[in-house]
Amino acid sequence: MRFGCFLLAALIGPAVAQPASFEAGRLAQGEGEWLAGDLHSHSRHSEDSSNHPIRAMQEFAARHGLDFLLISDHDNHVGGATAQHTWVDPEFASDEIVMLYGAELTAERGHINTMSCAPYDHQRLYDLRDALDIQIQAAARDMGVQLSANHPAGKDAFSFSYDMVASVEVWNSAFFEDKQAALMLWDDLLKSGRMVTGIGGSDSHHGIRANGDRSTPRALEALTTNLGTPTTWVLAQARDCASVLRAIDRGRVSISANPYAPRVELAADTDGDGAIDMLMGDNRAATGQEISFTVRLAGGDLADAAYSIAIVKNGHPFRTLELVGARSLTFADTTEPGKRSYYRVEVLGPVPDHPSVPYQKSVAGQTVALSNPLFFNFDGG
Repeated sequence: MRFGCFLLAALIGPAVAQPASFEAGRLAQGEGEWLAGDLHSHSRHSEDSSNHPIRAMQEFAARHGLDFLLISDHDNHVGGATAQHTWVDPEFASDEIVMLYGAELTAERGHINTMSCAPYDHQRLYDLRDALDIQIQAAARDMGVQLSANHPAGKDAFSFSYDMVASVEVWNSAFFEDKQAALMLWDDLLKSGRMVTGIGGSDSHHGIRANGDRSTPRALEALTTNLGTPTTWVLAQARDCASVLRAIDRGRVSISANPYAPRVELAADTDGDGAIDMLMGDNRAATGQEISFTVRLAGGDLADAAYSIAIVKNGHPFRTLELVGARSLTFADTTEPGKRSYYRVEVLGPVPDHPSVPYQKSVAGQTVALSNPLFFNFDGG
């Protein structure tokens, strides 16, 4: 079932005034700042990539407001020797962009992104790509590498254990279709009690030629999907790699269609004092007391835009609220003591233009942004 069917079944309700103050909550107590980035991209060092030198990728990212970048080049065509091409490229170091070390572990049973803040022995993981999942997980943990499940519902879908990963790519590239199946799979994981973070990645392989050539499929692909389509936002305590990975591990993540689209933030006031005390990724014991949830859109051109805020509870439509010319709204619900539950948000509406990816809107559908969940009574929290 696609989420469009969810919307038809959802209740329509007005926004509630005077949402709890984010400024009065923990954002003002050292939670950090929102950083934008791309967690799945390919440079010229992937054999199926073109016109994507690392320096050009970094310049593109900086020009469009991205703060961090994972160049996840395929490892299969170099026999696992990722460190011998991407990481040692003189262009890899950057003063503008926080660069994550990693690769796309490319195996017959799916693709895994690796993320690290320092070079590691990727050959070790490559040699284990067909081994038992528990062996791959143990090696990654031993080297301090975070794993993520790539495009779980599309081509080369992830078919390893989801207990290996800290995150799952619920939004891969600007294209709309596979995202709906990935969201259903994510909801299944969440309903099973797995607090796995949803992230996005452009999976961008191709850059536009300097002369603006659009004559080949590869050149045209860069006009529909490029770095930051979608954009993954992390609430990081500092502008460094360790803070980015920690935010992913904690679920402090939001995804927008591109860096010019609004970011959605979901939070809650659990004790009724008017201040936010729960952010995305947090897990609380349900007390049976009514909880006030706040949805906020940040950034983007919101002046005259109308958005549908689709609230998903435990994988099912809970409520749809309309947000027109405003930045926030609230809704309330009472969580049941002793019962596991979660809430997440999808924002639907007009996708803002990306000045360097002019055809993104033609393939992107109506999804503007996705939140990560708030959790109640999850044992793993």
